[in-house]
Amino acid sequence: MGVTACNDLEGTGDKGYVTQDGLIATVAVDERDPAITYDGEDLDGQALSLADYRGTVVVVSVWGSWCGPCRKEAPWVAGAADELGSDVQFVGINLRDSSTAQALAFARNFGFGFPSFYSPDGQALLAFRGVLGLRSIPSFVVLDREGRVAASIIGKLPSQQTLVDLTQDVVDEASGGPRDG
Repeated sequence: MGVTACNDLEGTGDKGYVTQDGLIATVAVDERDPAITYDGEDLDGQALSLADYRGTVVVVSVWGSWCGPCRKEAPWVAGAADELGSDVQFVGINLRDSSTAQALAFARNFGFGFPSFYSPDGQALLAFRGVLGLRSIPSFVVLDREGRVAASIIGKLPSQQTLVDLTQDVVDEASGGPRDG
């Protein structure tokens, strides 16, 4: 898989999350691997599947209520989801929260109006082998309409606009041109 990238990351140390602004990578359309598939349960214990969103650009947000950077960037994530609107489906992966109550409170407090997989053991990240590691929190993966990895931000989100622009580029692929603005 060919990627372009910018920024540097430091290690996770003992914090359990990436400690620098995100490493941004994009994958050319003709170099994308097959679609990511993952089925699990959401924070309410209901079935959730990435395959249900084929045909729509999906932003996968990896987060945990215990994660300091996740708390800081949560308003940006909610804002990006609002700004991108119905063109994009956001789906979270909640990691290492000991109960769904913590995760649900976080999602409610920060206005996450999108579903999240509950993956306290990190098993959901295995579906993103080669893109996400077990300590890739916070992180974002943008899936194209076919469910293939088109872009990622590994580490702290640099800004709401970074996530919006990166995602909008994937939305614009199908229309053959950039958005107005």
